[in-house]
Order: sequence, then C-alpha cells, then structure tokens
Amino acid sequence: MEELERTEPGTVEPTRRPHRVRLTPGARRVLAAAERLFYERGIHAVGVDLIAAEAGVTKKTLYDRFGSKEQIVVEYLAGRDERWRDVLARHLDAAAGQGPASRILAVFEASRAWAAEYGSKGCSMINAHAEIGDPAHPAYPVIVAQKAWMLDLFTRLARETGTGDADRLGRTLMLLHEGALVTHGLGVFPDPFGQARDQVRDLLGNGAAAGWDTPLR
Repeated sequence: MEELERTEPGTVEPTRRPHRVRLTPGARRVLAAAERLFYERGIHAVGVDLIAAEAGVTKKTLYDRFGSKEQIVVEYLAGRDERWRDVLARHLDAAAGQGPASRILAVFEASRAWAAEYGSKGCSMINAHAEIGDPAHPAYPVIVAQKAWMLDLFTRLARETGTGDADRLGRTLMLLHEGALVTHGLGVFPDPFGQARDQVRDLLGNGAAAGWDTPLR
C-alpha cells in the first residue's frame, strides 16, 4: 500500500502529536460506542454516562482506560483519520500508473466512497472543529493535522503533474474537496463529490491553472 506520509518537510505547519492510549477489549467497546454517539449526536451532547451505558461498562472502567472524555474524543477522531487514510491509499494504489490527473481524481472518488459508507453527517473533523475551538483541547491537534495533511497531499499530487503553480493548484483542489464534504453533510444537493470530481477533471483537462501550457490528460 502506498506510503502517504508527508514527503516535503515544511509544506505545512507541524502540530504536536496527540497522546494515545492502549486499547483493551473494554476500551474498544467504549470507543465504538463513543464514535457512534459522537458522530450521530455531537461531542458536547454526549456524556460519559451514556457512553458507558452503551458500551456496557462502568464509568470507572471508562476513566481507568481513557482518563477523561477528552481522550476518548482524541481516539475517536484519530481512529477515523487512520481508517480514512487506509481507504484513500487503496484508491491511490488503484490509480497508480494512470497519470497524475487520475491520482488527483482518485482522492475525490475515495471521499465519495467513504461518505457513502461512513459519512452520512459529513466530515467528522469539520463537525468536531465546530465544537472544539480551543487549541489547548487535546483533540484540536488531530483536527488541524488532518486538514494540513490533506492540503499537503493535494499539493504533492499537484506537484507530480509538473506543470503550473503546484501550491495554487493544491489549494484549489483542497477548496473543492472541503466544499464537497460540507455540502454532502448538509445534503444541499445529490452527489457533491461527483460534481467536485467533474470540476477537477475540467480544471485539469483545460489546463485552467495559472501557468499551465498544456492540459493534463
């Protein structure tokens, strides 16, 4: 599977790595319940009493395993991010050898597939950021780092095209992708990822990014 770590140090601002806990069977039950509840109802709306009840554990077990609700939020968001990167890697692997445009489009196809299976309420990072605005919150670095990583990925894929301003193209791709995420979560119109993908295909095919001499095919 393709390695998706950053290959260009300094492209994005580094963020501190969040503390993670070792997941025992009881902790996994807690996390599974918390993930479902946080995503469906919101982080602030869900208390530890409900999480413990849904997981079939005591509050003592919950605190013994995680220490705090904030740490459960860290594990929830970090876990979704890890699964998303696995889905994305598979799509990028499938597009390997098909040219730079195909690899860029594969990101939008990956998001389309992820949203259909795991993202009925939109992006968990965007949703969490609406509730967690304090940089001191232990989950804040998870949110910021995930979006910074996506921008870095888009910029790296844009650089692979070898044409135009890769930073500008990367930001444009990021804007289209994040707009599709929000639109999907709000249910504004059907298939926003397909719409965004088609816009990206037009952008790449027409050579519309500043400084491009020829279109990408």
